[in-house]
Amino acid sequence: MEFKSIGNMYDSIRSAVKGEGGKVEVTDERALRGEVIDNLIYNGVFNEEEIVREARQVIKGIADVMGIKPASIQNLYEAMGRGECGGFTVPAINIRGLTYDVARAVFRAAMKHNVGAFIFEIAKSEIGYTQQRPSEYTACVLASAIKEGYRGCVFIQGDHFQISAKKYASNREGEIDSLKGLIKEALEASFFNIDIDASTIVDLSRPGEMEQQRPNFEVTAILTEFIREGEPDGITVSIGGEIGEVGGKNSTEEELRAFMDGYLGIIDNRMKGLSKISVQTGTTHGGVVMPDGSIAKVKVDFDTIERLSRVAREAYGLAGVVQHGASTLPDDAFDIFPKRGTAEVHLATGFQNMIYDSPAFPEDLKKEIYRYLADKHQDEWKEGMTEEQFVYKTRKRGFGPFKERFWNLDGERRERIRAELEERFELLFKKLNVPGTVEYVKRWIT
Repeated sequence: MEFKSIGNMYDSIRSAVKGEGGKVEVTDERALRGEVIDNLIYNGVFNEEEIVREARQVIKGIADVMGIKPASIQNLYEAMGRGECGGFTVPAINIRGLTYDVARAVFRAAMKHNVGAFIFEIAKSEIGYTQQRPSEYTACVLASAIKEGYRGCVFIQGDHFQISAKKYASNREGEIDSLKGLIKEALEASFFNIDIDASTIVDLSRPGEMEQQRPNFEVTAILTEFIREGEPDGITVSIGGEIGEVGGKNSTEEELRAFMDGYLGIIDNRMKGLSKISVQTGTTHGGVVMPDGSIAKVKVDFDTIERLSRVAREAYGLAGVVQHGASTLPDDAFDIFPKRGTAEVHLATGFQNMIYDSPAFPEDLKKEIYRYLADKHQDEWKEGMTEEQFVYKTRKRGFGPFKERFWNLDGERRERIRAELEERFELLFKKLNVPGTVEYVKRWIT
């Protein structure tokens, strides 16, 4: 249902919600979790700006009174760093399309297994090509929690808030200011977990790890201070750093120590520092695509994960290391992550693939998207690349231009896709050993 005006919106939700903006009262939760929240979030994404903004405010207000709270995972990660809890790896889930439906599947799986330690995230690059600004992403996640009857903390994260090496080289201050603008927008949208990625400006031509990592830790320190100045009262944003760009050479202990020692030397106990550190251990974002479109098997260096996680915890009090680019790994890899002390694992492309490859996804829409990609992104079709490789590499770019078409898939198709994803989330949650972590979240996150 498309709202014609803000007055029309409030008339339409009156059966379940009273009040305006962020000050609301839920009078009928059953009605709210029916069509009311479906209509609110649809208009919070697709309508004129004034109605979009008001619908999102109402969703945040409803979430608040229902005990659905955007939160920082900082205190839990500090407890992991002290060795007071552990044995699990926190999944951080990137949602590129069908965001409301995918998040509903996440909450269903989490509630079924008492999972409290899980993160919703979106990367700087994904914000662009999926056409989801932070406030929209937060509204979708909170609406899905309302829809499924979830209560408790919701961890929303800015993933790979990344410095562009090319832009940094030509205009250092301009690139840093650009990232500060995105961070400010994210904080205002209740992203209370932010991963800074300045690993792109590590300079391997310099002598020694400290000098190689210097641009990285200097910029990370600058952005840490900016986050601390802008974080809401009573909330310590969980901040991640990164020492090795995903897809590059595997990280070393010397690099981790150089980065952390340099970084801590700058912030000098003036503020809270990082809660975790991302390293490179052999993966690439999206996996390595073979000519037939299949994904090559990748050997993850779990010895590096275990060694660097131990150093991160024992020497610097961090939760441990973060593994990126993991969603396309074979299933038998995932239960190794908690055994080797991985603090957090980032999962994205695998869920995108499930949506596109689901029997419930319309074949005619898929073909239309692929034709669009071949027309609009021909420059990405490199010499020697097969059609299957091109499609696999670029189909993530279909989520933005076709966003409303995804949302308007019929209910039966979307429910079948949700069910497939829910089953996958359940499997991953079990392998990462997060069932039962509601207890830890309740204990450590206030």
